[in-house]
Amino acid sequence: MRLKVEQIEQFEEEGYLIAEGALEDSDLEPVIEEYEAHIDRQARELLAAGKISELHEEAPFDKRLALISRECTEIYPGLDIMQLRGKATFEFLANENLLDLVEGIVGPEITCSPIHHIRAKLPSGLTPAGGDAHVVAWHQDAGVTWAEADPFSILTVWFPLVPATLENGCLRIIPRTHGTGLREHVSRAGEGTVIVDEAMPKEEILSLPMDRGSVLLMHKEIPHSSLRNNTDTIRWSMDLRYQETGSPTGRPFYPDFPVRSRANPDSVLTDHAEWSRRWETGLAEARENKITAHRWRQVPATV
Repeated sequence: MRLKVEQIEQFEEEGYLIAEGALEDSDLEPVIEEYEAHIDRQARELLAAGKISELHEEAPFDKRLALISRECTEIYPGLDIMQLRGKATFEFLANENLLDLVEGIVGPEITCSPIHHIRAKLPSGLTPAGGDAHVVAWHQDAGVTWAEADPFSILTVWFPLVPATLENGCLRIIPRTHGTGLREHVSRAGEGTVIVDEAMPKEEILSLPMDRGSVLLMHKEIPHSSLRNNTDTIRWSMDLRYQETGSPTGRPFYPDFPVRSRANPDSVLTDHAEWSRRWETGLAEARENKITAHRWRQVPATV
C-alpha cells in the first residue's frame, strides 16, 4: 500500500496518519508464530522447573502469556525485539508492505532505527515489579534520542498485533502539535521519559483504537501516551522507527541498518545472523560502558 497525496498531506498537517488495512495477516503471522513458539518453549521450561502448574496450550495468542504470568512472570522481561532477535521479526522490519508506507514519508533510502520494540501489555497488575513500561506517560519520541538526532526526521510506525481498544490500552495522541520542536522532558522513576507538566500542550487529546492490520505513522514531535489494560487479554503491539539512510538515529551505540535503497540495493542488510551479532555486541558494550540512552534529568516517581 502506497500513500496517496492526500494521506501525505494529512500526515504533514495533523502529525499522524492511520493507514487502515495496510498489513495483511500474512505479513503479521510469521512474527506472531515466532513469539508463540518462544513462549511455548519458555513455558515448558518453567513447567519442568515447577514454576508453573500448567502450559495453557489451548489459550490464544492474546491470552496465553497472561495466564502463565499469573503464576510466573519470568518470560515477560525477555520479549523485546533486541532481546529475542528472531529471524521472522528481523525479516518483518523490511516488510515490503510496511516499507511502501514508510517510503511515502521518508523517501526511497530507508534505514531501520535501533529504536524498535514489541510490546506485550499485560492486564493491569500482572507486570513484574509493580510497574508497567507499556503504560506510557506523555512524551515525544523526539525526547528518547540523543541530541544528535534533533535536526533530523525519524518516523514512528506503530501497529497492534491484536485489536487495540480503549479497554486494553490503546494509544492517545495530541494532533497538530508538531513543528514546534522538542519539549522539556524528565526521566521519572517508574514512568520513563515524560514531558514536564508545564510543557504539556493544551490541545484536545485523541484516543486511537485500531484494528489489527492498521498502521499508525506519527511525527516524532507528536505527544502521545497509552492507557492501562483493563481486560484479561494482552494488547500486543509493535513500534518501529524509520529514517533517511545516513542521518543519525540518536542511539549510536545500537545497530541501525538499511532496509530499502533505490540507489544502492546491495547496501540493504538481509543477514539475520549479522543483525543479531550487532545487537549482541551493542547491548554488551552499552552495559559495559554504562551508556544512558536517555538524556534527561532524573526525578522521583509521582505519588
